[in-house]
Amino acid sequence: MSDNSGRTNAVLSKLTVIGDLLMLQIVFLVLSLGIVTLYPAAFAFQRVLPDALSQDHPQLLRRFFGQFKWAFRRFWLTGLALYFGSIALAFGLFFWANANGPIRIAALAILIPLTGMILGLYLSALAVLPSVGADSTPKSLFRDANLFLLRRSLAVAGGVIALLTWFALVSQLPTLFAIGSGLVPALIGYWISRTRTKSPEKSSPDVSI
Repeated sequence: MSDNSGRTNAVLSKLTVIGDLLMLQIVFLVLSLGIVTLYPAAFAFQRVLPDALSQDHPQLLRRFFGQFKWAFRRFWLTGLALYFGSIALAFGLFFWANANGPIRIAALAILIPLTGMILGLYLSALAVLPSVGADSTPKSLFRDANLFLLRRSLAVAGGVIALLTWFALVSQLPTLFAIGSGLVPALIGYWISRTRTKSPEKSSPDVSI
């Protein structure tokens, strides 16, 4: 009886987590309809994601809106620059991918690594967002994300591949956008933040006399 009760509680707990994540995804979609609110909503999502996964915070919506106000006050201008920069980068990739001539190869050789680096830096920013202080600024967030990228480059590279795979799936099944447009990047950022790079332990050699 106790085993069945434990399994039931485990299933209910997982269903609660899934429900909370979908609820946050819906709120993210609504808040991100305004161009200027897109990235602040994504940052707020990232800040409350650990609470949703651990079920440590019972009032997720109140916390989400509180984090959104915090992120909007501090990062709205940065988010606007990221939005238009993303549009320009996507347009450049599409244009040169369909162009002809040798300059196409040179342009793509620059734009593709640049895209990967920007995506990696963005995922690194998502990874560090839950732990940054309330007095964080765009400059300090960029510095923390850059340090994270340098220290966890392999994990971030895996996150970039996962995010590009997600983009490929959305291009084939656009309905997936409503389900994971904010949730998938947030989960990838959370995953790379939990990844630890283990360095081999150094053992001091035995000295015999």
